[in-house]
Amino acid sequence: MLKETLRKLMAHQRLGRGETYECMNLILAGVATPAQISSFISILSYRGVDTEELIGMIQSMRDHALPIYMDNTDPIVDTCGTGAGGVKTFNVSTASALVASASGLRVAKHGNRAVTSQTGSADVLQELDISVDLTPGEIKKALDQNNMCFMFAPIYHQAMKFAATTRKEIGFRSIFNLLGPLTNPAGAKQQVIGVFDPQYSLKMAEALHEMGSEHVLIVHGQDGLDECTMATETLVTELMDGQITSYSIAPESFGLERSSLHAIQAKSPQESAQIIREVISGKREDVAKDIICLNAGAALYVGEKAGSIGEGVQLAQKLVEEGHVLAHYQRLAQAQGEMKHAY
Repeated sequence: MLKETLRKLMAHQRLGRGETYECMNLILAGVATPAQISSFISILSYRGVDTEELIGMIQSMRDHALPIYMDNTDPIVDTCGTGAGGVKTFNVSTASALVASASGLRVAKHGNRAVTSQTGSADVLQELDISVDLTPGEIKKALDQNNMCFMFAPIYHQAMKFAATTRKEIGFRSIFNLLGPLTNPAGAKQQVIGVFDPQYSLKMAEALHEMGSEHVLIVHGQDGLDECTMATETLVTELMDGQITSYSIAPESFGLERSSLHAIQAKSPQESAQIIREVISGKREDVAKDIICLNAGAALYVGEKAGSIGEGVQLAQKLVEEGHVLAHYQRLAQAQGEMKHAY
């Protein structure tokens, strides 16, 4: 079947939802060859995917994932982005997850090690002494006790191992970068998703709407950042109450100054972790703090802790400045350390 599908793709034909679903099933079952996987990834990444194709791939990945069943019905937010934005800042989405969860918002952060970037969420969290290999039971405990957990993609999407080597070898950002944020194992229905290419924003929102998401912001900095940026305007596609709208935001709309991102570039997980520690310890009052609070504000908004992004930014600033984030981080690291020592 995969050979036939590749022929269709080479003939510039679109795939149906079911056909894309079956192709992903073959990849995730280990049936597809590395050459077939490489061709599938490359062709779709070059010409782009439509909403139906995206839904088929998402559904296949969700069906193959190790799920986490939550008893509590309070909102769960994820700040996982696509990565591969090309601007080598520190791990903003990881830092914003930490700040947002200090408010009492439950954040189930999904992510991986670096694949097409220099430092991934798992890499920087390990530098911050936060566990990245929690079991489903430990995930639920971490959310119940400390409002934050990290779900390491290779544990919860083990079938992706069949594509991992090919993906790493091809090296470029691909359609697979889109799938991680759309397949949260805890079923997060509120998300802030940074995307490397705004051509996918509406398609991702349409796919998430059909799959039951409730409030999602898909963001792309016009400077190429897959976060809400401080250097220029950010394009936002918002899914809320079943409606999709698009608009742009700028730092000054929230009382923040536009700033160059040069000062927050990080070449390693160690550098990234150092920036995060300095911000939550009150040692930095610059663009690093502002970009964390802007993105945390977006998470607080979709998680119903704030009535707007602006209110969310103000709450995030308060959490940092009053030491709540630092105390929350210390409790989180201690609790997860004790959890691991118990085994």
